[in-house]
Amino acid sequence: MSKKLEGNGLWESSRMMLPEHREQLLKHRRETAETPQPIIRKNVPTPEEINLVRDYAILPIILSIVESNRRSIEDSTYTLRKLYVCAANALLDLIHADLARVRKTLKQRNIKVYEEERIDNTIQFRFSCRGYEDQFTMIRDIIRAEASVRITKYIAVLFQK
Repeated sequence: MSKKLEGNGLWESSRMMLPEHREQLLKHRRETAETPQPIIRKNVPTPEEINLVRDYAILPIILSIVESNRRSIEDSTYTLRKLYVCAANALLDLIHADLARVRKTLKQRNIKVYEEERIDNTIQFRFSCRGYEDQFTMIRDIIRAEASVRITKYIAVLFQK
């Protein structure tokens, strides 16, 4: 071969494409762009499993809130103290039942949750789902809002019975 065809980059960059080949290439690109290939990831938790992990993190906090309120009512001098304590105990039973259900479901799905650390206004959790490990952080204000909403729902369930 001559020197012009070797390693200087001029000959290699001047390739031609037949119009038929160009049409086929464009057609192929359009077809692959229209049908995106699904991304398959193994062991990635589903949104339902993420909600279970979130419940596992929030329910003990809700338990401690209701329990501290129950203790303060118990120590008070309200005339309806016994009624409030009984209502708080009923709420605690509902929350304990939900927490037990969540723990059982997590165990069945081989998901483990670990509280890593509490930093200022955040709580960090680490979880392992069938070999996939990840972590998430919850802000205390969001936890308070979520706890308030859930306690309201538990009270609504209590009065439906």
